[in-house]
Amino acid sequence: MKIDFLNLKQVNARFEKGIHEAIDRVIDSGRYILGEETLAFEREFADYCGVEHCIGVANGLEALHLILRAMGIGEGDEVIVPSNTFIATWLAVSQAGARVVPVEPDSRTCNIDPQRIEAAITPRTRAIMPVHLYGQPADMSPINEIARRHGLRVIEDAAQAHGAHYRGRRAGGLGDAAGFSFYPGKNLGALGDGGAITTNDGKLAATLRKLRNYGSEVKYHHDVAGQNSRLDELQSAILRVKLKHLDTENTQRAALAAMYLEALAQAPLQLPVVLEDVEPVWHLFVVQTPNRDALQAHLTACGIGSLVHYPVANHLQPAYADVAWPALPVAETLQSRVLSLPFATYLGADEVGAVAGAIDEYFRRDGSASRL
Repeated sequence: MKIDFLNLKQVNARFEKGIHEAIDRVIDSGRYILGEETLAFEREFADYCGVEHCIGVANGLEALHLILRAMGIGEGDEVIVPSNTFIATWLAVSQAGARVVPVEPDSRTCNIDPQRIEAAITPRTRAIMPVHLYGQPADMSPINEIARRHGLRVIEDAAQAHGAHYRGRRAGGLGDAAGFSFYPGKNLGALGDGGAITTNDGKLAATLRKLRNYGSEVKYHHDVAGQNSRLDELQSAILRVKLKHLDTENTQRAALAAMYLEALAQAPLQLPVVLEDVEPVWHLFVVQTPNRDALQAHLTACGIGSLVHYPVANHLQPAYADVAWPALPVAETLQSRVLSLPFATYLGADEVGAVAGAIDEYFRRDGSASRL
């Protein structure tokens, strides 16, 4: 059985009629930037996340970067980030002119470890930026408590966590502000790039609306040196269609994750661990094994796609080679162990069984494989 890691055409097939109607609606409107579709999506997504404000922007990286700018965080400041995350988290800090301060994760959840944060705080620390990696919220209560004690801002990188819950509240409303990505492969994915910022801070929201639009609130009048980072009408209209189905899609993802957890319960893999009082949205299903590369090669030979999120830790990337980083052994271990299995709402029990069977075959055939 051939199983793609992710087939976006199949993902979007169920929304095809609504998407075409949305596109036609935008074309007929004659308004393609910051029109009614974007305003409506911002209201709807804010309501969905349980917050007061949503600001649509061009992508997830710019969402995080704009939050930092709006908070006045820049040159000479430090921002605490996870040591293992997609590089956009780090780039947002660097582009703001601030210094990245990486903190190691809990190796079970792969999210930033709150117990390691306080030791990384200095007089220059201005914010903590936890990432809800793979769709599971970081452990936000202790993070917010640390931030409160030290007078720090908390910025959620919620790019993979659309609809996830932490202690009854949705991602996007768990800190001072949150940045989302609507990259096509996300749980709530556009048909191109897109992003958004959510917050309950009205003053911050007003600043962000200016910054994303050339620093302007009134056309041709520019209060600050802003930039062009606007969620366009076509993507907004498409996202409105898909947002209506997001909870159903996330429920289906949870059911698929349960199938995987049961099918792989006896496999010599480290399976995902979900914290108490957390409802992840299973953006990815990531297993760990020291035999990652060999297992991935075996799955490929069986016609089963997989992906590594992420194969090179950020502090080892050439983009950050000019910095003398501290030892980050957990991030370096994860980069050699993690493997994302096929995961999408169009998959079912047959596909999960085929993936589990191929994994079992690999470990039965390779007697030299490490058991964990």
